Amino acid sequence: MTIGSGAPVKEKRSRKNKHKHVVDEKSPLLPSKREEDVEVIDGFSGASFAGAVFNLSTTIVGAGIMALPATMKVLGLGLGIAMIIFVAFLTEASIDFLLRFSRAGKTVSYGGVMNDSFGKIGRILLQTSVVINNVGVLIVYMIIIGDVLSGTSSSGVHHSGILEGWFGEHWWNGRAFVLLFTTLVVFVPLACFKRVDSLRYTSALSVALAVVFVVITAGITIIKLINGSIAMPRWLPDVTDLTSFWQLFTVVPVLVTAYICHYNVHTIDNELEDSSQIQSIVRTSLALCSTVYVMTSFFAYLLFGDLTLDDVLANFDANLGIPYSSLLNDVVRVSYVVHLMLVFPIIFFALRLNLDGLLFPSAGPLVLDNRRFALVTLGLISLVFLGANFIPSIWDAFQFTGATAAVCIGFIFPASIVLKDAHGIATKKDKILAIFMIVLAVFSNAVAIYSDAYSLFKRGPASPRA
Repeated sequence: MTIGSGAPVKEKRSRKNKHKHVVDEKSPLLPSKREEDVEVIDGFSGASFAGAVFNLSTTIVGAGIMALPATMKVLGLGLGIAMIIFVAFLTEASIDFLLRFSRAGKTVSYGGVMNDSFGKIGRILLQTSVVINNVGVLIVYMIIIGDVLSGTSSSGVHHSGILEGWFGEHWWNGRAFVLLFTTLVVFVPLACFKRVDSLRYTSALSVALAVVFVVITAGITIIKLINGSIAMPRWLPDVTDLTSFWQLFTVVPVLVTAYICHYNVHTIDNELEDSSQIQSIVRTSLALCSTVYVMTSFFAYLLFGDLTLDDVLANFDANLGIPYSSLLNDVVRVSYVVHLMLVFPIIFFALRLNLDGLLFPSAGPLVLDNRRFALVTLGLISLVFLGANFIPSIWDAFQFTGATAAVCIGFIFPASIVLKDAHGIATKKDKILAIFMIVLAVFSNAVAIYSDAYSLFKRGPASPRA
C-alpha cells in the first residue's frame, strides 16, 4: 500500500478525463466489489473545486501564520514579503513536478511517485518524513491550544489562559483536562472521517478564521497608524557582521514549513470529479494562502515592530493601547485556537495514511478495514495527546526535526524525482530548477540548524522558550 491508496478505485471511476485512454498496469484486473459498493451507498461523485481549495488551503495555513511575522523582524518588511512570495512560487513548481511525474508513472500518491523513481527505499523515506513532520506539527498545535486556553508557565512566570482569565482556576480548565476534552469532543470525531472531502466545511471555517485574524490585526494597526503610535518598520535586514548575516537563514525552515502541503495534494486530487482541475486548485490555494501570509506578516510586524515574538499570538497577551483591547485579544486567541482545531484533522489525515503505509505496506485500502482504521487512528491520537502533555517545550526540537523533514517533503524529494527522470520527461529547465531547489534547501537549512544550535547552546538549557 502507498500513501493515498485509500481511494484509487474511486479515482479511476470518477476522474474520466485522466484515465479515459490510460490503462494502469499496476492496478488489479478486477475492481474491488466491496469498494464499489461503498461508493454507491454514500453517493459520492467527486469533490468540488471549492471544497478542494479549502482543504488544501487548510493544509497550508496552520501554525505557520503565527511564526511568519517574526521573520519580518529578521529580514525586514520588504525582503520578508518578497521571500514569502518566492517560496510560494517554488512550492508551486515542486508540486507541479510531483503531478507531472504522477501522470507519467500512472501513480496516485506521493509515495507512489517516490516508489516509481527510487523503489521501496524512496517510498519509506517519504512516508517516514511525513510521519515525523506531521506528528511534530500536531503536537505543536495541541501545545498551543493548551497554552492559549489553560495558560502556561515559563521561568517561574505564569501566563494565564483564556479560560483561567474568564472563570478563575478550576480543575476543569487545567491543561490536561482541557486537552483531553478537546481530543475526545473535537479531534476524535473529525479524525473518523474516511474521505478528506468530508472535511471541506471545517476547512472553509478554518480559512475564514485565519482571515478573521488578519482583519482584526489590520484594523488595530490602521487605528494605531491614525493615532500616530506606530513607528516605521525596517524594510531591509540589519546586517552588521557575519553572525547577523548567518542569522538571516534561520527563517528558512519557518518559510518552508509554512507552505508544506505536498502530502495531501494527491489525496485531494484522487477525490476530484475532474482531475484536470488540480493545477488550478493548487494555484488558487497558494495564492489565497500567500495573501493571508503577506497581510498577516505586514500588519503584525507593523503593529509590534521589533517586539514581535516568535509566536505572534503571544503579543496579544498585553494591552494593545486601543479601546476594547482585552476583548480583541480574546477574540484573536479564541479564533486562532478554533482554527488550529480545524486544521488538525487535515494534517492527521495524511499522517494516518503514511503511517499505515509504513506499518502495513501490503494491506488493502485503509478505508475498507474498520479495525485497522480504528487502531491506527486511536494510536496516533494517543501519541499526539501524550506528547503534548509530557513534552511541553518542543519548539527547539521541532525546528531541527520538523523543519528538516518538511524541506525534504517540499523540495528535496520532488527535485530528486526530476533529476532521476525515470520517464525521460524532464526538460533542461526542470533539471536546473531542481538543482537550485536542492542546493538552496540543503545550504539554507544547514546554516539554519547551525545558527539555531549555536543560539541554543549559547543561551543554555535553562533559557525560556521563545
